[in-house]
Amino acid sequence: LSQMSFPIMADRETNRLTPSAFLKEMSLTTEQKLASTHEMRPPRIIELLDMSETSHQKFSSVDLEQSLFQPYPSEVVFQNYAPCEIYEVPLILRNNDKIPRLVKVILESSPYFRVVSPNDVGHKVAPGMASTFRILFTPEENKDYIHQVTCITEREKFIVPIRAIGARAILDFPDQLNFSTCPVKYSTQKTLLVRNIGNREARYRTSLQSPFSVEPCIGTLGVGETMQLTVEFQPLEIGDHSKDLIVHYDTGEDIHISLYGAATDLNVRLDKNSLTIEKTYVTLANQRSVLIHNRSDIIAHFQWKVFVTQEEEERQKLRLCYQLQTQEEDGTDPFLEECNADPMFRERLSILSRTFQNHRAMMQGDSMFFSDNIFAIEPVEGDVWPNSTAEINVIFKPREAKVYHRTIYCDISGRETRLPLRIKGEGMGPKLLFSFDQLDIGKVFVGSTHSYEAILCNKGAIDALFNLIPPSTALGACFTLDPKEGIILPGGLQAIQISFSSTILGEFTEEFKFSVNGAPEPVNLTIRGCVIGPTFHFNVPSLNFGDVSFGFPQSLSCCLSNTSLIPMTFNLRVPGDGPGDPSVTSSVQTLDITRTSWRKGAQGSVKPKEFTITPRSGTIRSHELLDIQVTLCSNTVKKYEMALVVDVDGIGEEVLALLITPNCHPFSS
Repeated sequence: LSQMSFPIMADRETNRLTPSAFLKEMSLTTEQKLASTHEMRPPRIIELLDMSETSHQKFSSVDLEQSLFQPYPSEVVFQNYAPCEIYEVPLILRNNDKIPRLVKVILESSPYFRVVSPNDVGHKVAPGMASTFRILFTPEENKDYIHQVTCITEREKFIVPIRAIGARAILDFPDQLNFSTCPVKYSTQKTLLVRNIGNREARYRTSLQSPFSVEPCIGTLGVGETMQLTVEFQPLEIGDHSKDLIVHYDTGEDIHISLYGAATDLNVRLDKNSLTIEKTYVTLANQRSVLIHNRSDIIAHFQWKVFVTQEEEERQKLRLCYQLQTQEEDGTDPFLEECNADPMFRERLSILSRTFQNHRAMMQGDSMFFSDNIFAIEPVEGDVWPNSTAEINVIFKPREAKVYHRTIYCDISGRETRLPLRIKGEGMGPKLLFSFDQLDIGKVFVGSTHSYEAILCNKGAIDALFNLIPPSTALGACFTLDPKEGIILPGGLQAIQISFSSTILGEFTEEFKFSVNGAPEPVNLTIRGCVIGPTFHFNVPSLNFGDVSFGFPQSLSCCLSNTSLIPMTFNLRVPGDGPGDPSVTSSVQTLDITRTSWRKGAQGSVKPKEFTITPRSGTIRSHELLDIQVTLCSNTVKKYEMALVVDVDGIGEEVLALLITPNCHPFSS
């Protein structure tokens, strides 16, 4: 009865069972197990009864959620028994009410269990007092048995479970396993020699969380046999790490072994965190090296990665898998629509599905090593022995003439964070230069053809493939450059023949661009000059007719000289001359009696053409001259202020003017 002072636990607590505690508990006899029971739990009520049928005391101070009697022990346990022997455990029922109450215990028929009631079983139990029943157990073999007894009070029925624990496997694990201080991102292992000291074959499996692992994680071990288990500690972060190695026996027990380890950084580093590679021509390669110093006592395994953390790698894999899933859905939708119509599409759909499945598997297993078409790392993975140094080659193969930047990360044992290495390299294209940057051709005649030569030199160390970018201006189309494309070997020369003929007058500056394969900027050649028209002049400053008589023709001659290098096509005219019929000479007027007088005829009529030019148009070859005759037959009494002008085809009108100064007097008879 003194044991009834143990506390009543509201809920059953799951105790963390260590190997030593399990061994101790399994070593107890049935009597020792009962003596070590120091807690009671409320029993499970299975039925409420009508108190008016069993008692005159219908009210109780005990809550309905609690039973009128508290059993001890809360579970009847037998263990470490031998077959055919009789074992006994008392079941004590204490009255929790403030008035006397009845209680009885019944047990379903069983060949292994029976209950022996006290002599006063039919009498009420006083408040706070107990009634003791005896549970007898007679096993046939050393195995587990399960049963229960039903306790009936005046208000409820509740059950007390009976459990007989048979033979058990007991693996002699230590309660704790301490790895002490270990390098981060490094595998530290401890080997345990475990023996089955129980009386049953051990069938077990283990569960363990990162950063710890165990091998083998499942197994069978006979009675008295031993085996080795390897526990690995591989932390990814520095600091303290604690987990439980849980051993699950097939008999239902879970044994907890406490694992502890502390992770720390080691003296493992790169000799530099940035690397600049010398300028390198495209299509060629250059390299520099970086050293990994391992000043620790472990073999440091390294891998060069693209991402700074493992989490970023996993997110990238998820993105790639999502893209692959989208591609698969887009690829399979057309097949799904055709499957019903043509069974052949089902086979194709199956092949397509397996293809995407293989791609997903490859993607999930990808180590995400650094891979780039400009920079290469050799080796990308390897080991650095304790207290030694490893040389890593960084190879630079530029494809364009520009500056390249990369940041790569060395994931290495002994360092929590990945070690960054910033790489910079500049690619150089072919070095093509003209022998001069600017060509000044001076003044050239319109329509004339001129030829020049420019030398294109390759000052670089690689072949230079060049190509002329067609000019977009009208004047640029007047140039012909040959060859327009080609390849120049290192140190070689290429003569570019330039031909120019323009019909556009004026000053010009034209820039020609040659694109060079692999160079960021084209090679430029600037040509400037001025296109002028033909040069020519008259041999006299003016045509001075002096005083001329009305109606009497008078002629003067001059010479037009072409002093240019090109032929000149001209047209001569006198602006201001009349647009009508040629003027009438005095002889014609006198002989033709049908004509009206000059004065009357001139009134209100179109002004006559008074100047006759011979020749009026023509072509003068280079450095030649042409005689011109100008005849004036005046039908107007006035002082003339006019000029003989030259229009040049393709150049313009009134390019040159020769002053004409006649003075006409009236005719007197």
